[in-house]
Amino acid sequence: MIEAKDSSSTRPYLIRALYEWCTDNGYTPFLAVLVNESVRVPLEFVKDGEIVLNISFDATSALSLGNEFIEFKGRFGGVARDIVIPVERVLAIYARENGQGMAFPMLAASTATEDMPPVTPVKALTPMAPVAVVTAPIEDGGGTPSPKPGGGSRPALTRIK
Repeated sequence: MIEAKDSSSTRPYLIRALYEWCTDNGYTPFLAVLVNESVRVPLEFVKDGEIVLNISFDATSALSLGNEFIEFKGRFGGVARDIVIPVERVLAIYARENGQGMAFPMLAASTATEDMPPVTPVKALTPMAPVAVVTAPIEDGGGTPSPKPGGGSRPALTRIK
């Protein structure tokens, strides 16, 4: 019998499964990421320590959904960028069109590597919790980015085209 501490994380497998489900059903997969020093994304699009990325086939090239890292090339403001995201920094993956997907809890500080400083999560998430995210405009070659959510008291999810 294998103990839980010896098995690998289910997070990368669930991310790949939900990505495949989105693409098979014609949905646009979005990835919400909690940003720290280990995440390589354009910092000018990070809002409140988070970024939401369109990881569809049309918005990325060389997408790799690995067990440790998610890597791809994407265009931000017309500039091509290399994106590297440690899988443990993924807050959620969901379909833009209907919001269906999965939110992931952030790992406890005790499981973080020693060389990374502890990061306080922007908001606590539990599995299958509604995800309130702030989006970064990402161009997919077909138009202008969506406006950012309003300053209301309730969080809003803005679609990125």
